Amino acid sequence: MSTRWVLRNLSSKARFLSTSTTSSYISTTTPIEFYPTPLLFATTKVLGCQGTYLCGFSAFHGATYQIHQEKNSVVEEQLDPFTLVADDLLVVASRLRSMVGAEVPKLASAAEYFFKMGAEGKKFRPTRGLVLRCSLVIILLMASALKMSTVAPDSVVDLLHEELHSRQLSIAVITEMIHVASLLHDDVLDDAETRRGIGSLNCFMGNKIAVLAGDFLLSRACVALASLRNNEVVTLIAKSVKHLVTGETMQMTTASEQRCSMEYYMEKTYNKTASLISNSCQAVSIITGQTAEVSMLAYDYGRNLGLAFQLIDDVLDFTGTSASLGKGSLSDIRHGIVTAPILFAMEEFPQLRKIVDRGFHNPADVDLAIEILGKSNGIQRSIELASEHANLAVAAIRSLPETDNVDARRSRQALIDLTQIVITRKK
Repeated sequence: MSTRWVLRNLSSKARFLSTSTTSSYISTTTPIEFYPTPLLFATTKVLGCQGTYLCGFSAFHGATYQIHQEKNSVVEEQLDPFTLVADDLLVVASRLRSMVGAEVPKLASAAEYFFKMGAEGKKFRPTRGLVLRCSLVIILLMASALKMSTVAPDSVVDLLHEELHSRQLSIAVITEMIHVASLLHDDVLDDAETRRGIGSLNCFMGNKIAVLAGDFLLSRACVALASLRNNEVVTLIAKSVKHLVTGETMQMTTASEQRCSMEYYMEKTYNKTASLISNSCQAVSIITGQTAEVSMLAYDYGRNLGLAFQLIDDVLDFTGTSASLGKGSLSDIRHGIVTAPILFAMEEFPQLRKIVDRGFHNPADVDLAIEILGKSNGIQRSIELASEHANLAVAAIRSLPETDNVDARRSRQALIDLTQIVITRKK
């Protein structure tokens, strides 16, 4: 059985399973049923709830969704998350441009590279020359989602909102610079030649400039963070930077027992992917004086969506193509990185453990691992776990205090819609 055949089979399974999953881990009383086009569905029990999910979901523009809460149902037009925060993205893009300027032209050019080329991970859409990541859109939507109804005079509300919103945008800018800095450093550590289909900065300008550009972005982020004069927010973002370093170190130095531990994998995934977005969501809540409960709900949304995103990313490493991913498929396993699909497959086929312990240095071991994965439920269970976290993210948004603010309600629905976009994406 060839690796190519197995990968094609896995990809076919994943296209169905990404929207038709079965799990008994978590139950909820408010399942979401999506009815986009084309009209091809799989009715299944998802996270303990009966729901109808699209097979082969390809686009969300013009689609509709139906939300069931007990016996009541409401049908609305699904909103484009980018459109809702388009104005804010322009402001963030402008601030990023002004902040990455440096006295040394070569350093400024290097620091601006990812923003100009659109090479940063998990990108969303171009904004006047900048391509901004999905996580940035999430932070901006969360800022809007936290607008609460008030009885204060309109003039007071407008002035207060303008100041607080500006501070929330600063957090979005800070988060973006930290994330891009981490990508620059990661590419040096990994000797990466591409980043989402674009030549990596370290290949373009060398390792030294790439490292210095990352350091420069981090220094700019630190200055902007200090200007907020909020110790709690500073602590949250600083903790996220620590987690980024910790997660990368965990990936580089794992012992055999750790490589085969799902708990260790999830901790590493949180540190590398979910910590920055979850703490940033919490920060935009804290900066506006929200309660501890609301701030924790914002954190929970970012954490669970970040975990869901990475789980699907790990699935796509096996089922996606080099063209769709902007990088080589099987990238993780060829670098000896063990992810959720392999960990779940190992539970069914213990003999896979010996292959994992050898580190996948031999291409024959990679082929054998892929063959075993194809026989297992590793892909399915990984998608189920991603769906669990997506549902937890939805639950966090639905637990926010009620508001009459139209923008807040739209943003909350867009955040819910994003959970489905994340778990049904193909790249």
